[in-house]
Amino acid sequence: MIFVDTGAWIAVTDTSDQYHRQAVEMYSLLKKQRKRFVTTDYVIDEAVTRLGYDAGHPSALRYLDLLALAQEKGTLRVVYNTEAIFQKTIAVFRRYDTADVSLTDCVSFVVCQQLEILYAFSFDKHFPIMGISLCALP
Repeated sequence: MIFVDTGAWIAVTDTSDQYHRQAVEMYSLLKKQRKRFVTTDYVIDEAVTRLGYDAGHPSALRYLDLLALAQEKGTLRVVYNTEAIFQKTIAVFRRYDTADVSLTDCVSFVVCQQLEILYAFSFDKHFPIMGISLCALP
């Protein structure tokens, strides 16, 4: 399983994103390898909000359609926040007080730990800090 972070979803969806070409190539490669993707409702919220502000409402809707299609095909699992996840997230957030780590990053890390996910499709430097390797193009 591969965890997909906000920046990767945005880059796949927004043609003006600096990482768009690289993200589309990586997403296509991972799909071709039949990788299963995991993301969270926090990541979805963050991506929809940023896409709406930066690329416009139609871009945010395109992203939601992409997610719906991936879920329909069984290639994407969305993990929804629970009280247990939230409590663990707060504990992780407290540990990273010197790093520029968001609450969404911490939710992502907790989910990766729980599901034993070792790789993230992301352009975020926080994943390696938390022990999650980034997917890289060959």
